[in-house]
Amino acid sequence: MPPPPIDVEAMAAGVRARVPAWIARAITLVESTRTDHQALAQRLLTLLTPSDPAEWLPAAGSSAGRSHRIGISGVPGVGKSTFIDAFGSDLTAAGHRVAVLAVDPSSTRTRGSILGDKTRMARLAADPNAYVRPSPTAGTLGGVAKATREAIVIVEAAGYDVVLVETVGVGQSETAVADMVDSFLLLALARTGDQLQGIKKGILELADVIAVNKADGPHAAEAQRAARELAGALRLVSGSADDDVQTWSTPVLTCSGLDGTGVPEIWAQLTAHRNHREKNGDFQERRRRQQIGWMRAMADDAVLTRFHADPAVRAATTEAEKRILDGTLTPAQAVQHLLAAYDTFKG
Repeated sequence: MPPPPIDVEAMAAGVRARVPAWIARAITLVESTRTDHQALAQRLLTLLTPSDPAEWLPAAGSSAGRSHRIGISGVPGVGKSTFIDAFGSDLTAAGHRVAVLAVDPSSTRTRGSILGDKTRMARLAADPNAYVRPSPTAGTLGGVAKATREAIVIVEAAGYDVVLVETVGVGQSETAVADMVDSFLLLALARTGDQLQGIKKGILELADVIAVNKADGPHAAEAQRAARELAGALRLVSGSADDDVQTWSTPVLTCSGLDGTGVPEIWAQLTAHRNHREKNGDFQERRRRQQIGWMRAMADDAVLTRFHADPAVRAATTEAEKRILDGTLTPAQAVQHLLAAYDTFKG
């Protein structure tokens, strides 16, 4: 028996009514790769997205675009989930509604993922004023789920005023998430030998706030030393740009997701960062640029989907793979064959 048709209007109403089951179904819909589901997802997003661009700016109310979007990244093992559990719990206790979009790495073999973030965020997952949604990367380059932008729209429409986007911290994920959030928090870790090892200049430039996590008990002094080293590295990266009074000076803090030490100070700095951007007008401009980036990303996805679904390309791909394996065709030549097949089919 076929499943019942999806009622997009009812789904949109359920999201706006803050019904967790409807929110989950809506995100599942936008994550689907089925052609019919993608069309329904666009209808849903149209219903949830403000028609007036001014509504994307900060204001009270339950509408997409009104939250503080915060990206959180850091190397595996830095304690992102434990930190988010403490951070989000503090925010809900202060009256905020927090949505966590946690990206879980998928297996390159099975495309499966553990999706264990809810078990690592036990307090937040049980909090009625929080919503935790783990999503698999499904092979997406950079460790950010393909539909993360769409999921942000959905949870904002459901009235969550703080949206935390956690990435897997594998390099390109930082750039991807920075293009869809208002503030970017980088979690660092002491006790790794060289605290600066693995932290690239580009990531330091993206970070709006940096926090050295696991600064608890006897490790607090090590975390302080690591924070000083990172602050020094930031000065080298920023150079002599301090003459510009509009420039945000990235703070380096220490915290412990385990016992909550330093967590309120991080929220204070993230709030200060947003206020800084709103004051100099960069917040509104950044939101507008993000809309353009979203359009381009969707266009790239649509073109790739149509290309790989093209019958001529699929046939040419099978032949090209055989010829690559037997050594009669190079990968570069194979690409030209695929493009020629697509152009011929469209012509």
